[in-house]
Amino acid sequence: MRLKSISRALRHRNYKLFFFGQGVSLIGTWMTQVATAWLVYRLTGSALLLGVVGFSSQIATFLLAPVAGVFTDQRDRRKILMTTQILSALQSLALAVLTLTHQIQVSHIIVLSVCQGLISAFDIPARQAFLVEIVKDRADLGNAIALNSVMFNGARLIGPSIAGFVIAWGGEGVCFLIDAVSYLSVIVTLLMLRLGSSAVTSGRHRLFHELKEGVSYAVNFLPIRALLLLVAFTSLVASYSVLYPVVARDVLHGGPSTLGFLSAVTGLGALVGGLYLASRRSVRGLLRLIAGSSFVYGASLMCFAFTKTLGMALIVLFVTGFSMIIQLAASNTVLQTLVEDDKRGRVMSLYMMALLGMTPWGSLLAGASTARLGISTTLFLQGAASFLIAVVFAGQLPRLKAVIRPIYVKMGIIPVFPSPPEG
Repeated sequence: MRLKSISRALRHRNYKLFFFGQGVSLIGTWMTQVATAWLVYRLTGSALLLGVVGFSSQIATFLLAPVAGVFTDQRDRRKILMTTQILSALQSLALAVLTLTHQIQVSHIIVLSVCQGLISAFDIPARQAFLVEIVKDRADLGNAIALNSVMFNGARLIGPSIAGFVIAWGGEGVCFLIDAVSYLSVIVTLLMLRLGSSAVTSGRHRLFHELKEGVSYAVNFLPIRALLLLVAFTSLVASYSVLYPVVARDVLHGGPSTLGFLSAVTGLGALVGGLYLASRRSVRGLLRLIAGSSFVYGASLMCFAFTKTLGMALIVLFVTGFSMIIQLAASNTVLQTLVEDDKRGRVMSLYMMALLGMTPWGSLLAGASTARLGISTTLFLQGAASFLIAVVFAGQLPRLKAVIRPIYVKMGIIPVFPSPPEG
């Protein structure tokens, strides 16, 4: 029964196809992320350039996410996803060719990272909003979001582990080539989906009006505003994964396999966290869960700053991955439950702007801080800042519950006279 509860969104044919197609592709994506980080650090030995590459890959999300959200609300989301997957495959193929022919330079990686960031700025909000088209029963939406986290972090567990061995055997270029091929699974899946007429809005030329309406809606609705700020500030101050190559080589004195283990165990913790969220039958209590996981996330990063052995690092990063995905996936679920359908693309683009759009600035900050203060001090400051952000969010819980409770009563999620009331 527990397994049926965890996997209930998979009874929707379209979602099941999309789930497995994305799962294959994401393994390749994680291989590319690990291979790119290792390649940059191998070529330069610079923590700052690691931050620059991280910045390059995600700055477009920060700049274009609101516009991409309007675009997503106005156009066929399947067509958007088809286009982004094809372009992503070509970008990975370019990386593979340059690396396998020994022509790759850091400048090439930065340019291609910018290109991938431009693609992702449109791909991610379209993918998030696409869920409501392939999961028709709104009661299963939270489960589908949690299963997406399971898929993402299952790939994060498998991809880096494979990448570490592939890099040692054939080099980074082979990882990029595998990633390019893996995009075919998503493209084929999208072609197989059975969809009705796509829900798009009229007024395609009213970009500024649509953008202003979406931002105003998010800013003036307290729960959405609070969750977006929590995710944004956490992403800004805790871009720790960009520093994994420094930890792997300089702290743990390992190689690409060590880097793969660090990324994989973070994914394992996130995978377990996603499975826990998928097993929940209701969104009740998620606000408290978000606050609690935010505290654990900050504390685990502070502990990670003092780890000197691989075994201890893996234990701490498992907790970090678990708490991270609880915070992010639970926030996503609450947002998707509350947002109005005609504003879904815009709100989810703001969520991705908060999550991925702030990460490049965090990557730059982490790289510069590591170059100046050292890896341990940087990681400790990231954890301490995350902990303080959790304190601020926890202080808003009573107000958030007061706003959300009537909405959940109207939706039938909680009874009219709950005891005790929950957010």
